[in-house]
Amino acid sequence: MSVRNVTRPTLTVFRPTAKQGTAAVIIAPGGGFLGLEMEKEGWDMARWFAAHGITAFVLKYRTLATPGDQKVFVHQLDLMVHGQKAAFAVPSDTPPEALADGIAALRYVRAHAADYAIDTKRVGFMGFSAGGFLSRSVVEKGGSDMPDFVAPIYPNMGPMVVPSDAPPMFVAIAADDFLLARTKGLPLIENYRDAGRSVEFHMYSSGGHGFGIGPSGSPEQGWPELMLQWLRTRGLIGGTP
Repeated sequence: MSVRNVTRPTLTVFRPTAKQGTAAVIIAPGGGFLGLEMEKEGWDMARWFAAHGITAFVLKYRTLATPGDQKVFVHQLDLMVHGQKAAFAVPSDTPPEALADGIAALRYVRAHAADYAIDTKRVGFMGFSAGGFLSRSVVEKGGSDMPDFVAPIYPNMGPMVVPSDAPPMFVAIAADDFLLARTKGLPLIENYRDAGRSVEFHMYSSGGHGFGIGPSGSPEQGWPELMLQWLRTRGLIGGTP
C-alpha cells in the first residue's frame, strides 16, 4: 500500500513479538518524497524487527504535493520519468518538512522510552530510497537528536558532510540500482570512512531499486539478518552498549 499527499505525520509502533531487547528503530519508507511505500518499505520491515525483539516505529512523514486524481498523477509521473515537463519533480535532497518529521520522531521515541521499555542510547533510524535520504539527513543535520545507529537502504550515495560524532552506519544497495549512475564512485561510504566513522557496506550483484526486505531467492535476500548481526557486533542489541 502506498500513500500520497501526506500533510499530517504519524508514528506507528510495532511492539516485539519475540523476547524484547532495549533497542528501537524508526523506519522511513521511500517514494521519492512524492508518496510513501508504507507496506513494502515500512510495515513489513517493522514486523520483521518486532519478530526479532526490536521495537519498531514506522514514520509516515510529510510528502510533496501531487495531483489528487490518480490518473492525472500517473500521467504526470510518466512524463517526469521520461524527462518531460511535469507538474512535480523528485527533489535532489530531503525536503525540510520530512527532515523535521524525522527529528521529531527521534525526540518522541526518546521522550517516551520508558513507555516502550527501550534504551534512549539505542534508538536507530533507517529508511528506504527517499527514506534513506532522510536517514542521512537526520545524521547530517540532526545535531544532538541524531540517532544512535543509522541504516540507509538503497539511498542517495552522493557526498555527505559527516559529523565528527556520526553514529555507526549500515548501507545496502544493488549494483544495478539507477541511483549509482548519478554519482562517480561511492562518496557516501568514502566520506564516512574519511571522517573516521564506522560504516558497514553491502552491494549486491543485482536487485535493482526497491527490493525492500529482499525477495526469496534473490541476491539481496537475507540482508536484514546481516543488519541484525551488525547491531549485535556494535553492541546495539544484547549486552552493554
